[in-house]
Amino acid sequence: MTGRQGRSQRPVTVSIVGSTGSIGTQALDVVNSEPDRFKVVALGAWRSVDLLVSQARQFRPDVVAIGDASAAPALAAALPPGTEVVTGIEGLVSIAPLGEVVVNAVVGFAGLPVTLAALEAGRRLALANKESLIAGAPVVQRARRTPGAEIIPVDSEHCALHQCLRAGRSPDEVARLVLTASGGPFRGRTRAELQGVTVEEALAHPTWRMGPKITVDSSTLMNKGLEVIEAHELFGVEYDRLAVIIHPQSVVHSMVEFTDGATVAQLSNPDMRLPIGYALAYPDRLQHPFGAIDWATLRRLDFEQPDRDVFVCLDLAEQAGRAGGLAPAWLNAGNEVAVAAFLEGRVGWGAIASVVADTVDACEQIPVADAGDVIEADRRARERAEQAVRRRGLAA
Repeated sequence: MTGRQGRSQRPVTVSIVGSTGSIGTQALDVVNSEPDRFKVVALGAWRSVDLLVSQARQFRPDVVAIGDASAAPALAAALPPGTEVVTGIEGLVSIAPLGEVVVNAVVGFAGLPVTLAALEAGRRLALANKESLIAGAPVVQRARRTPGAEIIPVDSEHCALHQCLRAGRSPDEVARLVLTASGGPFRGRTRAELQGVTVEEALAHPTWRMGPKITVDSSTLMNKGLEVIEAHELFGVEYDRLAVIIHPQSVVHSMVEFTDGATVAQLSNPDMRLPIGYALAYPDRLQHPFGAIDWATLRRLDFEQPDRDVFVCLDLAEQAGRAGGLAPAWLNAGNEVAVAAFLEGRVGWGAIASVVADTVDACEQIPVADAGDVIEADRRARERAEQAVRRRGLAA
C-alpha cells in the first residue's frame, strides 16, 4: 500500500486479543467507525463472557477465544451459529495470527506469547502490551526479524514518536526523543502528602481512560519509566538520548528533537482511538478524526520536569533498562506484583517503589536462549516481589 488512493478495497482483517478491556473496546470503536475498511476475524478475552458475546454478535468474528476454559460452555451457547470457540492461553495465542493486523491488548507480562505469535507469523502487531516488549526484549527482537513482521506502537507516546520519525529521518539527524507524561493524579504532591493515598485517588487519572493497572502505573510514573525502555527497544535510541517531560494537558504526545535545533511533535486531544487507528490503518490514515483539536479553544500547553525524588519508579525503570538483559523482566514482574498488592489493599501506594527496588536488586543476569528463560526470570522475580510485599504489608 502506498497511499489511500492505492489502498486495496478489500477490508484489512484484524485479530484483537484482550478485546473486552479498555484498549480492546476502543479498537472495536475504531473498526466500527470505518466498517468497510476493517474486518474483525478473531476476538479474545480471559473471562468477560457477556461483553465478549455482545462483541461477537456485533462484529461476527470467525473465532472467539476465552482464557478461562470453565466459561467456554456458556460462551459457546450464546455465540452466533458457526463461530468457533477456543480456550486457555493456547487459544488466546492461536487467534493472534488470524488477522493481518494483531491488536495485543492483553494486560501485563501475560501478553508475551501473543506478541511472539504475531511476530513469528509475520504479522503487523498493533502493540498496546508494552510489558511483553520490555520484559521479553531479547526474544521479541529476534521474532521481529521475521519477514513481514512489524510493530506499530499503540501507546500514545510511541505512536507520536513513530509519526515524527516516519518521514525517512536519518538516525544521525535525531538529537533526542522526548516522551511526555501527564504527571498522573499526584503531580505536584510531596512525599508527605502522598502518605496514605487511597486506591480511588490513584485511579482518578486527570486525562486518560485506562485500566486499573496502567492507571496506577501512571500515578507512580512507572508507566513512563517502562515507556522509556519501550522507546529504546522500538527505535534503537540509546538512553542518553531519551528524555521525559511532564505535560499535564496531554495534548503534545511526544516530540523528536533534531540536531539542528528543530523539534517535531504530534498533537491531538487525548483519545486512544487515534493511535489505535494509526496502527490499524498504517501506512494510511483513518478518515475519522479521533482526537482532533479545536485550536480556537486550546489555551495553554505547560511543561515541567518530573520530580524524581518523589516518583522514584521513573529512575528504577531507567536503571533496569540500562542494565539490560533480564533486568527489565525483573522490574516488570516486581511492579505487577506490587500494583496488584496495592489494588488489593495489601500494601500502601508508597510501598510500590520499595517492592520493585527489592525485586530488581535480586536480578540474576543469565544468557537468554528463548522465551522459557524470560518466563523463568518472571517467575523468580514474582516470588521475590511477593516476599517484599509480605515484609511491607499493611497490618490487618
